[in-house]
Amino acid sequence: MAKLSKEDILEYLKEATIVELNELVNAIEEEFGISAAMPVAVAAGAPAAGGAEGGGEAAAPSEVSVVLTAAGGQKIQVIKVVRQITGLGLKEAKELVDGAPSPVKEGIPPEEAEKIKAELEEAGATVEIK
Repeated sequence: MAKLSKEDILEYLKEATIVELNELVNAIEEEFGISAAMPVAVAAGAPAAGGAEGGGEAAAPSEVSVVLTAAGGQKIQVIKVVRQITGLGLKEAKELVDGAPSPVKEGIPPEEAEKIKAELEEAGATVEIK
């Protein structure tokens, strides 16, 4: 295997589509057994897991991601909704849908994520909010 220079890698990353970058991240995570997910900050003084019984539920996250897990039987409708939500072109939206599971939108408020999830499910997709 030919060794790529740092410049070659950076040039590839500059020209790659969002879908290609997402696929690259997924491949790196799988190959090295790591996660590129952003760690969640823990407030100082918060009780440790398994602490006092009935300690209440964790605070709802302020930002979540909408992940398309499957396109379902109406893939064209799902691609249309993905394009509407993301602003991607037809090719990129199709690649995102074909590459499921894929994040559709990341770092958004839970309320917006629920709306997006409902739109995608109405089009026939299977969706998770993470």
